[in-house]
Amino acid sequence: MERHTIDTTRLPSYAYLSPEATERHAERTRKGVYKLLPSEVKWRDRQPELQKRGYTLRKRYQKDWVPSWLGTNINPNYCEDFVFLMKAQVIDARRSDGTLVAIKSVPGGSREVEMAQYLTSLRHPENHCVPVLDAFPDPLFPERSLLVMPYLRPFNDPEFIVVGDVIDFVSQMLEGLAFMHTHHVVHRDIAALNVMMDASALYPQGHHPVQRNSSVDIIDEVKPLSRMDHPVRYYYVDFGLSERFSPGASSFVVGDVGRDAEVPELSSTIPYDGYKADIYALGNLFFKEIVQNHNNVDFLMELIDPMKQREPTARPSAGELVVSFHEIRKRQSPSSYRWRLGSRSEPAYERVFNETVAVAWEGLSHLRRLVK
Repeated sequence: MERHTIDTTRLPSYAYLSPEATERHAERTRKGVYKLLPSEVKWRDRQPELQKRGYTLRKRYQKDWVPSWLGTNINPNYCEDFVFLMKAQVIDARRSDGTLVAIKSVPGGSREVEMAQYLTSLRHPENHCVPVLDAFPDPLFPERSLLVMPYLRPFNDPEFIVVGDVIDFVSQMLEGLAFMHTHHVVHRDIAALNVMMDASALYPQGHHPVQRNSSVDIIDEVKPLSRMDHPVRYYYVDFGLSERFSPGASSFVVGDVGRDAEVPELSSTIPYDGYKADIYALGNLFFKEIVQNHNNVDFLMELIDPMKQREPTARPSAGELVVSFHEIRKRQSPSSYRWRLGSRSEPAYERVFNETVAVAWEGLSHLRRLVK
């Protein structure tokens, strides 16, 4: 049986339990309170075949895993193998070269597999569709496939801090949508959960793939670097509802499924233009996730209002939006990129104080850059 050892030299004093608490956790462990979830058992059973293909799962999913806190007085919350899987169909893994990746189980031969592989084949800097690094049959369920993709974080984790963060995000999302549409692909499920980012530049020492605000061994809290100084790349994910049209073919589709039910024309019986539905959904994402939540971004409404026209034919194309936002960006002063966003819900006095502090820190940061 394999036991994962803990580096006790880095544990804080409060990570150790009293004898009574130690016995309580030991008893819960023996009773199976902390055992693998049913979805985790499936990934554990896939591990031997994944290992042959060069993918290693965390210690928790190794055969004959024994909880590392057993026989110790260490709080399980400070043990990496205590962290359970959050999404049943997706797991993190290490490739043989050490790269952190995500492995997703999908129906074999599904539209998602076909679409993801097609979009991956379109190698271009404006392609913001998550690439498929590897694809192979699921060793447990032959009717399913496993897709290997880069490990990504939610696009808003960590949160946007300054106006420049938002401008870069909007630019990349418009660029990516225009690229998809140019290649006759509609996403059809644009929403906050289907937009993610490669945040590796923000965490040069890495972070835990599930407990994302912790170090790899979950002992320490990790703080991200600035997006403005360490740019990230954003991606569209989940192409299970996507459609690809032949050049010159109709772009009309039917269907009222998807995460954003506010797109006005969605219908399971009346055809509508898939391109225009994507435009509305992306505009809605910008509005709900950025404008409604932050200060200093009202300039985005010049972009969003046309995207959210109820009449689909009144909405610009993705290519036109790229050009439009380029013009909007040019009108923003260079200093505005460093303006603090702040929450719309914070009181005025608190906003004034926080913005004063932010200006002081930015001035200090600028001075440091000049000294270097």
